[in-house]
Amino acid sequence: MIINRTPFRISFFGGGSDYPAWYRIHGGAVLATTINKYCYISCRYLPPFFEHRIRTVYSKIESCQTIDEIQHPAIREVLRYLRVDRGVEIHHDGDLPARTGLGSSSAFTVGLLHAIHALKGLMPNRQQLAEEGIHIEQDRLRETVGSQDQVLAAYGGFNHVTFSTNGSISVKPMTLSMRRIQELDSHLMLFFTGIKRTASNIADSYVKDVQSKDRQIRLIRDMVEEGISILKDGQDIGRFGKLLHEGWQAKRSLSAMVSNAHVEQIYETAMSAGALGGKLIGAGGGGFMLFFASPSLQPRIRERLKKLIHVPFHFEFSGSQIIFFEPEDDYSDEEKVRADHPIDGFREFSDESTRDVGSSAAHRPRRKGKKT
Repeated sequence: MIINRTPFRISFFGGGSDYPAWYRIHGGAVLATTINKYCYISCRYLPPFFEHRIRTVYSKIESCQTIDEIQHPAIREVLRYLRVDRGVEIHHDGDLPARTGLGSSSAFTVGLLHAIHALKGLMPNRQQLAEEGIHIEQDRLRETVGSQDQVLAAYGGFNHVTFSTNGSISVKPMTLSMRRIQELDSHLMLFFTGIKRTASNIADSYVKDVQSKDRQIRLIRDMVEEGISILKDGQDIGRFGKLLHEGWQAKRSLSAMVSNAHVEQIYETAMSAGALGGKLIGAGGGGFMLFFASPSLQPRIRERLKKLIHVPFHFEFSGSQIIFFEPEDDYSDEEKVRADHPIDGFREFSDESTRDVGSSAAHRPRRKGKKT
C-alpha cells in the first residue's frame, strides 16, 4: 500500500509565460509557492479475488478489467505510460475542490506518477516527476496547460521558476529569511468564488493565439523580477500587493473569459475593504481568488465576503512525497493463473441462481441402507 501527498500551489506572477507556445520562443518565468493544502492518492496492487482488475475512486467509482476501459484520462494515461500490467486500486482525496485554479489537476498527475513508481519499487527524483507530469498532460492528453503546475507539485516550496527556449526548466528556491516569508504569508487571503471551471478551456481563449498577447505576457513575466526585488531588498511589503493588482489588470486583458461580472464584484468588494491587490489563481474564469491585505484589515474583508468560503493557508516546502508505504503479499502468480483461466462472472443470490442445484438435490435418489 502506497499513500502519496502532493501540494496545491498559488502563483503570484508570470502565469501565461509558462505555456510552451510562448516560452519556446520568448522564454518564461513564474514566481509561485506551494501551500499546505494537498492531494492524497493511495494505491495498491489489487489482490486477484475480485471480479474487476482495476478500481479507481475519485468523484466517480470505476471498476474495469483493462486500462483502456478507464474513463479518467490522467489515470488511464499514467497507467499506460508506466506500463502497469497488474490489477490496481487507486483512491483520490483532496483538501480543496478540483477545477478551482490551484493546480489540482497537475498535483493529481504528479502524485499518481509518484505513487505508481513507488508501487513498482522505483524512486523518481523531483525533476523526473515534473518532466513526466508535463509529458502526460501536454503530450499525451493534449491539454492546454502550462508547465509551472507540474514543477511546483513535484518540487514544493516558494520558487522562482524559469523556462528556457530550449525547453529546459530551472527551479530556484526563494532564499528569504523566515521572518520575511512569514510577513508575506500573513498578508495573503484565499477565497473560493464558488465557480468551478476547466482551466484548459479558459486558456484556449488566449494561448492558441498567444503571440498576439505579446505585450501583456511580457509585462506579466517582467513582474516576476520586480516581485523578487521587493521581497529580497526589504522593501515595504505593501508594494508586493500593489504589484499583484497591476498583474491582475494585465491578466484580465488576455481574454474576455479570464474574468466576469461575479469575479469583478468580489475583487471590488475586497479592494474597497482594504485589500491592496489580488488576482484569480490559475487560468481564470473562476476558482480561487488571492488577496493581499494588512492583517489588521483582514477581519473586515472576511466580513464583506462572508458569503464566500475563506481558506486559511500557509506556505509549504516538501513537494510530492510518499508518506506511507507497507509491503503486501505478492499475488502476481495468482494473477497470471487468473489471466489464463477466466472465471465466471459474480452474481447476486436469487432463487433463480439456485434452482437447478435445489431441484437436482430434491430429486436425487436416496441411497439404500440404514436409516439415520
